[in-house]
Amino acid sequence: MRPENRRRHLLPWAVVGLWVVVIAVAAMFAGKLGGVQRDEAVDYLPASADSTHVEKVRQELPGGETTDVIVVYHRDGGLTAADRTVADGQLARIAAEQKLTAPPKGIPSKDGTTLMYPIASAAPTGPGADKEAAQKAFVEDVRTIATTDGDEAGGSSGPDIASGLDIEVGGAGALMADMESVFESIDGTLMIATVLVVAFLLIITYRSPFLWIVPLVVVGAAAVSSMAVVYGMVRAFDVVVTSQSAAIMTVLVFGAGTDYALLLVSRYREELRRVPEPYEAMRTALRNCGPAVLASSGTVAAGLLCLLAADLNSSSGMGPIAAIGVVCALVAMLTLLPAVLVLLGRRVFWPLIPAYGSEVKQRRSFFAAMGSSAARRPVAVLGTGLVVLGALALGVLNLPGAVKQEDSFIDRPESVTAMQRLTDAYPDQSAQPISVMAPTDVADTALDTTRTLPGVADAQRGRSGGGWTEIVVFAKDAPESAGESATIERLRSTLGDETYVGGPSAQQIDLADTNASDRLYVIPLVIVAVLLILVALLRSIVAPLMLVAAVVVVWGASMGIGGLVFEPLLGFAGVDPGLALLSFVFLVALGVDYGIFLMHRMREEALKGAEPEEAALTALRSTGGVIASAGIVLAATFGVLASLPLVMLAEMGILVAVGVLLDTFLVRTYLVTSASVLLGRKVWWPGALSGPPAAKPVRERETVGSGV
Repeated sequence: MRPENRRRHLLPWAVVGLWVVVIAVAAMFAGKLGGVQRDEAVDYLPASADSTHVEKVRQELPGGETTDVIVVYHRDGGLTAADRTVADGQLARIAAEQKLTAPPKGIPSKDGTTLMYPIASAAPTGPGADKEAAQKAFVEDVRTIATTDGDEAGGSSGPDIASGLDIEVGGAGALMADMESVFESIDGTLMIATVLVVAFLLIITYRSPFLWIVPLVVVGAAAVSSMAVVYGMVRAFDVVVTSQSAAIMTVLVFGAGTDYALLLVSRYREELRRVPEPYEAMRTALRNCGPAVLASSGTVAAGLLCLLAADLNSSSGMGPIAAIGVVCALVAMLTLLPAVLVLLGRRVFWPLIPAYGSEVKQRRSFFAAMGSSAARRPVAVLGTGLVVLGALALGVLNLPGAVKQEDSFIDRPESVTAMQRLTDAYPDQSAQPISVMAPTDVADTALDTTRTLPGVADAQRGRSGGGWTEIVVFAKDAPESAGESATIERLRSTLGDETYVGGPSAQQIDLADTNASDRLYVIPLVIVAVLLILVALLRSIVAPLMLVAAVVVVWGASMGIGGLVFEPLLGFAGVDPGLALLSFVFLVALGVDYGIFLMHRMREEALKGAEPEEAALTALRSTGGVIASAGIVLAATFGVLASLPLVMLAEMGILVAVGVLLDTFLVRTYLVTSASVLLGRKVWWPGALSGPPAAKPVRERETVGSGV
C-alpha cells in the first residue's frame, strides 16, 4: 500500500481513536459540573455594586451568611387561639432542631388574619462547607415541620390545621431554595429536550434512517467535552459557573454544532458526486467550507468573550463558558465528524446515496424564486423589509418593566405566594428587610439617622464583626415598589459612601443600573469585534457593515416582538434586566454566521467572474437550503429554553429563536440579496472586486470558497 493510501486509511481511524480517549476521560469529569455550579446571590450581582459588598460582608460576620425565612400563618376569618398554639408549637420545634441566630418572635397583622415569624439560621463555615446545600436543607426542614400535624408540633390536632389555616414559608432564603430546585431540574430537562428536538430536525432534513445519528453523536461528544473543560477551569482557576451559564452553553453546543454539521455534510455530499473517493471528497469539502465555518465560530466566540467587559458577574462569567462550548463544537465538527463520515462512506446517506458522476435533480428552488423576486425589485423589497422590521421594533415601547423576583417563575412557588400574602397583610411595613452595612464605629449614628428617614418603618441593630455592623431596615412600602426603591436610594445618599445598602430589593436596583451601564460598553465592543473578523474574511468594508447592520435591525425587531407577546400573550409581568444585552450578543454573533455563509459564497462566485446580480442569486440558490435548515435547528434549540420554568430563560429562548428565524427567512433571503444587487461591485469596496473586472483582475489563488 502506498504511503498516501495508508495515510488515507489510517488517519480517520486515528482521529476516531483519539476522540474515544478524549470522551472516556471527559465523561469522568463532565458529570461533576453540576456539583460545582453556584447560584448564590453574589454570582448574579454586579461586581462593584453596594448590594454585592453587603452580601460579601454578611458572609464574614459571626455565624457566617444567614438563611432568612419567614413562616407565615393565615386564616381568612382571623386566627384562632388554636392556630396560635400550632404556630407556637411549630416554632418551638424549629428552634430546638435548628441553630437560629435569635429566638423566634411572632408579629401579628393589624387585621388579625396573619402571623409571621422571621427566623434565620447561619450557614456552615469552614473548608468544604456546602452553604447552598445547608441553606436548602434548612428551608426544607422548616417546611417539613410547618406541614406536620398539630400533635407532632405540640399544638392542636391535624383537622384544625386543615380546616382553613394556611401555613407557608417565604423570605429570601426560601426564594433561593425554590430557585435552586428549579435550577436542579433544568440540566436534565434541557439536555433531553434539546437532543430530541435536534434528532427530529435532523431526521427531517436528511431523510435518512442513519445519517442523522452521526452529527447527533458528534455534537454529544462536543457537549461532554465542553462540560469537562469547564469543570477543569472551575478547579484550576475557581471560575464561577451558574446554572444559567451552563444551560446557555448546552444550547449553544447543540445549536452551533448542528449548524456546522449541516454545512459540512451538505458540501461533502456535493463533492461525493464529483470525487470518487470519500477521503478526497472530505478534504475538498473541508478546504472549501472550513474557512467560513472557522470565521463563523470566531464571530460567535469573539462576541461572547466581549461579555468579559461586563460588570455583572453572571454576564461576565457566561462569556468564556459559552465560548468554550462553541470552540468544542467547532473542533468536534471539523475533526470527529469528517473522520466518522469518511469511515462510513457513501452508504451513510442511504437511501439518497450521492453516486460519483451523478447530477443533482434540477428543480425550481424556493430560494431561487425568492432571490429572483428580490433582484427584480430590489428597492421595493429592501424598503418593504426595512419598514416591516421597523414596525416590529416599535413593540419595544410595550415591553414591561424589570421583572420582580416574585415574577421570575413561570409557576409561582410557595416562597412567592407567602411573600404576596405578607404584602397584603402588612400594608404599612415591608416583610422583606433592607440590609445596611456600616462601619462599627459609626453604626450607632447610622442607626439613628436611618430611623428618622422617610419611608423607614423600623430599623434594628444586627450582628457585628470584622469592623462592620449590620442594620436591619424595614421599609413602609411593599418590596420592589417605587416607594421602597426611593427609600433605598435615600438611605444610600444619606448614609454616605462608607456605608453600603443591600438586600433583595437593592440587588434588583443594582442589576438594572449595571445592565444599563454594561450595554453602553459591551454592545459597541461586540460590533467592533465582529466587524474586524468580517473585514478580514470578506476583504471589504461595505459588506461587513451591511451584515452587522442587518443583524442589529433583526435584534431590534425581535425585542419589539417580545413587547408584543411577553405580557399580552404569555403573561410575563416583567423583563429580566440582562435580556437586552445577552440577546444582542447571541443574535449578532449567531446571526452574522448566516451572513458569512451567504456572502462568502457570493464572493467565491464573484471571483469566478460572475456579475454582482448573478453572484448574489447563485449564492442564495446554493446556500439557501442549508442556511434555512441551520436556522431552524438553531431556533429550535433556543426555543427549548422557552419550556423551562424561569421567565428569564423563557424570554431569552423566545427572542433568539424569533430573531434567528427573521434573519434566516427575511433578512438573508430578501434584504441582504436586494442590498447586494443594488450596491453591485461596491459591496466589496475597497477590495479588488469592487472595481471593473478588466481594470482589476483577481487572481484565482485568492479564492477560498465556502461551498456551503
